[in-house]
Amino acid sequence: MENQQVLFNHSKTSWISVNSDNPTSVAGIREKYQLNEEFIKYALDQNERARVEFDPLTESLLVVYNAPLEEKEDNYFITNPVTFILQKDHFFTFTSTNTAYLVKMIETLIHNDREQSQYSLLFNTIFAISDKFIPLIEEVNSERNTLNKDIKQKITNKKLLALSDLSVGLVYLTTAIRQNSVLLSSLKAVKVYRQLTEEEKEQFEDAIIEANQAVAMAQLATDVLKQLSDTYNNLLNNNLNDTMKVLTLWSIILTVPAIITGYFGMNIAIPYIDGGDSWLKIIGLCVLISAWIFLFIWRRIK
Repeated sequence: MENQQVLFNHSKTSWISVNSDNPTSVAGIREKYQLNEEFIKYALDQNERARVEFDPLTESLLVVYNAPLEEKEDNYFITNPVTFILQKDHFFTFTSTNTAYLVKMIETLIHNDREQSQYSLLFNTIFAISDKFIPLIEEVNSERNTLNKDIKQKITNKKLLALSDLSVGLVYLTTAIRQNSVLLSSLKAVKVYRQLTEEEKEQFEDAIIEANQAVAMAQLATDVLKQLSDTYNNLLNNNLNDTMKVLTLWSIILTVPAIITGYFGMNIAIPYIDGGDSWLKIIGLCVLISAWIFLFIWRRIK
């Protein structure tokens, strides 16, 4: 992915797409346009959280926004930060190989409206990124429903691990979406917000609404998945308790024959065992006592 430059905003502003995986390219852009050194560090940090900062000396705005990856990684969706720097008549985007699809998306946004301003392009891009989260959440919901039906038929370790993967993926998505929403809220406190036109503010509000919608969907999906996980954990614990009850009951019952036969097996004179059918009496006694213990305990634990 090479750097590219496209004019928009009545040819007064240039969009410069920078490949953040290429240190040489980034260094050249920084020197050529005298970009804030701290901003560049944020742009190159693939673990940077969503943030917004304004440099009053250069009148430049930094926005780091979480964008979802199109492909799953380790069976769940994750996000990577994409960085926007607005400085004078330049609109910089720093994307990695994982977020390269955003370059095509921004190209389309510019192609659809070449007269839009820097901030309009920023808010339209943020809106489109937030919108990218929604299909991923819907896919997680669909997988959850399918998995829930399968687990109802039979609980297996493989299915429970798949449920765990969904939970982990939702944690990544929900955290990223919440950071994005907080970022947009904090943008209102930045100086440039007061300089926006009414149209730009309207586009900004649309971006906030879309981000909040993604937050609500992600939170609902997380709550439902957590409830399912808790339900299946309780079910497994209940099954384990039932198993332990049965094993305890049988262990008690099986001790009865051992005690009785041990008693009557002593090499001393014991009443009622002189006849030839004494072994039948002993077996009958074992059965009666075992049956009585079984009924007594079963009624209490049922």
